[in-house]
Amino acid sequence: MPATFVIVPQWQGSGSSRAMRLVDGASAIQGDLPAAATRVVEIPVGAGESQGTGVLRYTAIQSVLANQRRVLGATTGPVVTIGGDCAVELGAIPHALQASNESTTTVVWFDAHGDLNSPETSPSHAFHGMVLRTLLGDGPDALVPAEPLSTARVVLAGTRSLDDDEAAYIDASGIRVVSAAELNDPEAVVAAIAQTGARSVYIHVDLDVIDPAEIDGVGYPEPFGLTVQQLVQAISAIRARFALVGAGITEFAPSTPESASDDLPSILRVISALTRPVPSAEENTP
Repeated sequence: MPATFVIVPQWQGSGSSRAMRLVDGASAIQGDLPAAATRVVEIPVGAGESQGTGVLRYTAIQSVLANQRRVLGATTGPVVTIGGDCAVELGAIPHALQASNESTTTVVWFDAHGDLNSPETSPSHAFHGMVLRTLLGDGPDALVPAEPLSTARVVLAGTRSLDDDEAAYIDASGIRVVSAAELNDPEAVVAAIAQTGARSVYIHVDLDVIDPAEIDGVGYPEPFGLTVQQLVQAISAIRARFALVGAGITEFAPSTPESASDDLPSILRVISALTRPVPSAEENTP
């Protein structure tokens, strides 16, 4: 997949004390990407205001979204978005779905967390915990996409830390969940995607889906996650079966430049799994 890399070093959606380190994380990843195929989205310096929305730093998030849409509007072909916090998917996913002109795309959300809170249910009011819920049409009006996702076209993968309201939302909506344990077999996520009727996928990777024993630079580490090898194998299995319309890698927040160097080989393996050439998905579909 010849891809353009769009760097969005947004930190305002995060509720972590390490939020500003997301800027450093995005920059560290950018340093290993081909400069000619890389675009950078400008982010505001300030934190922004909530303006009564129940979303911390709402105005900054809105500003980044507008800037991201402008960059994406001038970009052709598939895009790999590099965050920043998970809120960068608010611009990336609708763009990928519209640009691909594919009506049977499923979003595969590799994330330790569901990101399915609303402003009313969020304990922290940090937007990175509301991103997927907003993409599904339940969030501040200015952030909800013109064509929200359907819950039938979402698969959560490696998710293992949910607030009570998120768990209730999953139960009520029927969103498919593939646990970290089930991902010992990469075909488990392939089967879940196939059940949605998808022909193509968008793959979101929050790096906290990886077990903290294998990656240090995340703000909200959760035990019992995937190994890097399991994540790479799952992505490879997905791409062998389904066309990839876009992808995102988010939430890299290294504590020091030295620790960033320690984690980058793993992150680059994930990027390679997302971008290396594979046989046509149609050729591999029974």
